[in-house]
Amino acid sequence: MIWNQKYETMTRDQMDQVQLERLQATLHRTERNVAFYRQSFSGHGVKSDDIRDLADLRRIPFTAKDDLRKSYPYDMFAVPLRDIVRIQSTSGTTGTPVVVGYTRNDLRTWAECVARVLAAGGMTEHDVVQVAFTYGLFSGGFGLHAGAERIGASVIPASTGSLEKQVRIMKDFKTTALACTPNYALAIASAARDMGISNGELALRAGYFGAEPWSEGLRSLLEQSLGITALDNYGLTEVLGPGVSFECERKDGLHVNEDCFILEVIDPKSGETLPAGSEGELVLTTITKEGFPMLRYRTGDLGSVTREPCPCGRTLARMTRIRGRIDDMIILGATKIFPSQIEEIITAEPGLAPHFQIHLDRRDGIDTLTVLVEPADARNDAGTSAAVGNPFDRVAHRMEAVLGVIAKMERAEPGSISRAGEGKLRRVVDKRRI
Repeated sequence: MIWNQKYETMTRDQMDQVQLERLQATLHRTERNVAFYRQSFSGHGVKSDDIRDLADLRRIPFTAKDDLRKSYPYDMFAVPLRDIVRIQSTSGTTGTPVVVGYTRNDLRTWAECVARVLAAGGMTEHDVVQVAFTYGLFSGGFGLHAGAERIGASVIPASTGSLEKQVRIMKDFKTTALACTPNYALAIASAARDMGISNGELALRAGYFGAEPWSEGLRSLLEQSLGITALDNYGLTEVLGPGVSFECERKDGLHVNEDCFILEVIDPKSGETLPAGSEGELVLTTITKEGFPMLRYRTGDLGSVTREPCPCGRTLARMTRIRGRIDDMIILGATKIFPSQIEEIITAEPGLAPHFQIHLDRRDGIDTLTVLVEPADARNDAGTSAAVGNPFDRVAHRMEAVLGVIAKMERAEPGSISRAGEGKLRRVVDKRRI
C-alpha cells in the first residue's frame, strides 16, 4: 500500500524541484543559525546562495560524526532550545554521544516518514503492532511507535526485556506486526518454540526490521521461523531515526523518502560522488528538519542507489540493503569481508544457529579469524535439523571457498551469544587492537 501518493509517485522533474526548494531553505537556515555550518561554508569559500541546482550540493563540505560529537550537546541545533520538544541521542558506545533535537514539525515529519515504511508492508488501522525496540534515548522505538499511530494501528510499546513476556504479549494481544532488530526477532522466535507456541497460534504476519545490517539468509530464516513477511528499513539517529528508507513487498531495494532526504553515494577515500549503481558510502542531507538539520552527513554505511521506478508504483530512488559499515569491514591480509557475508554462509547451514561472534587476533605476526557459533538445537522445531557430518567444518570450507579466508570454527553454548535488541549487537571482537 502506498501511504502518500503525492510524494511517493512524483515524476523525477517534480521531485527535483521539491528537493531544490527545500534544500535552499535548509541551507539558508543552517548558515544563519548554526555556527559550525557558517564557519564550514566560509572555510570552503561557499555561501548558501551559491547553491542554485542539485548538482551544486557537491560544493557543500561533508559533515562527519566527529563534528557532531564536538558540538555536544546543543551546538548543532538550528532553533532555540525552547522550540525543541524531544531530545534523543546515539548510544555513545564509541565516544561522546550525538544529541539530536526535534521540533513539533520534525516529529510530524518523522511520523509521516515511518507511516510510509509501515504502509509499504501492508499495515492499516486494523493492525496490532508490537514495538520491541528499546524505548529511551535510542530513537528506534519512538519512531516506529509514532509511525504506527499515524496510520491508526494499535501500538504495544513492549520495548526489550523478557523474551517469554514478548511471546505472551504476541499471543494474547494478537499482534499482527513486529518491529525490532532482526536478531532480537530470532530470539523471540526461539523463545516461542521453547514455550511450545507454534506460528499457527499467532496472528503475526509482518516484521519490520532494522538498526543493524542483516542478510538475505537471515530474512529467510525469520520468515520461516515466525511465518511472516520480513521487511528491511533504514535510518539513523543523526539524520532522523527510522524512516529514511524502506522496502515494499517486492523486496527489491529500499525506497528513499526523497522529499525529506537527498541521498548521495561517494567514494569513501576520495569523497567523489559516484554514478548510480556504484557501491560506496551513503551521504545524507536533510531538507525538512528544523531542529537538527544535517548537510552531507557521512553515514559510514555502504550501499548503492538506483532511480529506476519500482514495479510497485513508487518513483522514489531505491538504495540497496546495507551490506556493512566502513568501520565494520574485516581486513585479513589482502582480503576484505563483512560480518553480513559470514552470516549469509552460517544461515545457509541447517546444523548451526544464526547466532555468532567473530574474534580477530594476531599470532606470530599473522592475523587469525575465529568464529564462535551456536549449534542448531534451538532451531529444530522450525523444521530444520543438523545434516550428516560436521556443520562447523562445512561452514569453514564454505568460507574459504567463497570468501577466501581460513576460519577456525568454535562451538558456543546455546544462548551464550548476545541477542541485543537495541541495535548494538557486538559482532566483531578485534583483539589485534588490544
